[in-house]
Amino acid sequence: MADSAPAGRPLDSIDRAILRYLQEDGRASIRSVAERVHVSRANAYARINRLIEDGVIRGFTARVDHERAGHGASAYITLKIVQNSWRTVREKLLALPGVAHIALVSGDFDVLLLVHTPDNRSLRELVLTRIQAVPEVLSSRTLLVFEETDQVLDS
Repeated sequence: MADSAPAGRPLDSIDRAILRYLQEDGRASIRSVAERVHVSRANAYARINRLIEDGVIRGFTARVDHERAGHGASAYITLKIVQNSWRTVREKLLALPGVAHIALVSGDFDVLLLVHTPDNRSLRELVLTRIQAVPEVLSSRTLLVFEETDQVLDS
């Protein structure tokens, strides 16, 4: 769960353009960012540093094609958990292989996981043996992912 840090400064259209471009190419140089959003290199550098310092940019990472990386099965898994056990469950889920995203949510279930595994057999093992063995997990539901598309931040 995200820290309860104060909200950062409001983002303007240039900040949002910088974020969109960096989502497309996290390895972009300051010069190319500046050219793309029509500001000076110094301005682009200062804005990117501010976005990092304010926690808007949490890091830079590679976008992975999970199937090509040997993880041919992906699924969203919903969990119902024992009330007030979120922190304990989160720590146990973080230790599992293939867990890409964990969210505490509202609605008909409590936790939403995104997992990537080599194949359906591994996915079954993860769900039936590892996740359902967590004492605080009351029930689970698995939704297979047939196709994924990453979305770049809109302005």
